[in-house]
Amino acid sequence: MQEWSRKMISEALAGDQVSLIYLYTPLCGTCQVAGKMMTVIKELLPNLPIGKTDLNYMPDVAEKWEIESVPCLLIFKNGMLEEKVYAFQSVPYLLNKIKSLI
Repeated sequence: MQEWSRKMISEALAGDQVSLIYLYTPLCGTCQVAGKMMTVIKELLPNLPIGKTDLNYMPDVAEKWEIESVPCLLIFKNGMLEEKVYAFQSVPYLLNKIKSLI
């Protein structure tokens, strides 16, 4: 999963498809586990734009989308925020949630 810059986020959100942004911080232990789950999701859905962003370097992103904690998965459809996922329960749980919006 690629680290997305502001420009890459803007480009992903400009499309008319579902895009995912995984928000994390490197010192967060839960984020490490969630990141591994997201790597599996990326392998299962290779054509879906999925990127990650370290919120330490983009606090404005956290403010813009009112992020309450990390890890957080932002699911966008047609450039609009559809859902924020904070509980990364399992890969099948995340996969079902994502597929319900595709």
